[in-house]
Amino acid sequence: MALQTILGANGTIGTLLAKELKTYTNEIRLVSRNPKRINESDELFAADLTDATQVENAIKGSSIVYLVVGFEYVLKTWQEKWPKLMLATIDACIKHNAKLVFFDNIYPYDSSCMGFITENSKMNPPSKKGEVRKQIAEMLLNNVAKGSLTALIARAPDFYGPNTDKSVLTETVYKNLKNSKRPNWLMDANKKHSFIYTPDAAKATAMLGNTNEAYNAVWHLPTDKNALTGNEMIALFNKEMNTDKKVMVLPMFMLKLLGLFMPLMREMPEMMYQYDRDYIFDSSKFEKYFNFIPTSYQEGVKQIVANG
Repeated sequence: MALQTILGANGTIGTLLAKELKTYTNEIRLVSRNPKRINESDELFAADLTDATQVENAIKGSSIVYLVVGFEYVLKTWQEKWPKLMLATIDACIKHNAKLVFFDNIYPYDSSCMGFITENSKMNPPSKKGEVRKQIAEMLLNNVAKGSLTALIARAPDFYGPNTDKSVLTETVYKNLKNSKRPNWLMDANKKHSFIYTPDAAKATAMLGNTNEAYNAVWHLPTDKNALTGNEMIALFNKEMNTDKKVMVLPMFMLKLLGLFMPLMREMPEMMYQYDRDYIFDSSKFEKYFNFIPTSYQEGVKQIVANG
């Protein structure tokens, strides 16, 4: 069995991915500042992934590398750290003949594509964070086109799932209801919004990484095609939790006001094009190829509440 390495282990996706990779190999290396064992046989590799030498050492000996790092949600951090990490990862994968799986988001796509986002949607990000994601995706794809790198991009929409603390849905809806507060929604609760169930995202990423034919392409990870509006999603949580709280919609001026006191909210206004219109993520390519049925929103919400 060949070594498979996770850069950014112990995050939301990294933790679930480590469990899924056991299906394919017993040699799993977990890389982060302070990696924690997920499986009994995991190799722990402490590294600062902002240092190219440490990135190379972490990748050395790997057959497949999964880049699932989640830097702090701050534009300046992304601009400084992401291009350097992608360059270091690509260079090390080429040097050590490792395949690369990059776990990406939808930020590079044009805002006009939000109503139905496919792998072929136009790359023209309306946000500065999106520009960073487009830059690093193109770094990878350019090396694939040159034939120097074997890699794939696995893209996901917003997350939701059990024990997923980096999810906007968890923070603004589930936790609020749990604390007897009104659930919040951004911009317009009548617009549809796709969310990926995190166990599906991890399982599918492992499947792609271990399928030779999947490389040198972009894949959308499996997401329930029956996207719900904010109101419909909140109704599911209310039903499952036996609550009856009405939504409080946060308009743009409120986000900007909150940004004066909360650093995270300061980062949000440029992303609001994802909430003022329908945001529907299409993963039919993956579903057909792998004969995979994504978890329904009804089941996903049930699991979040059951594990909460």
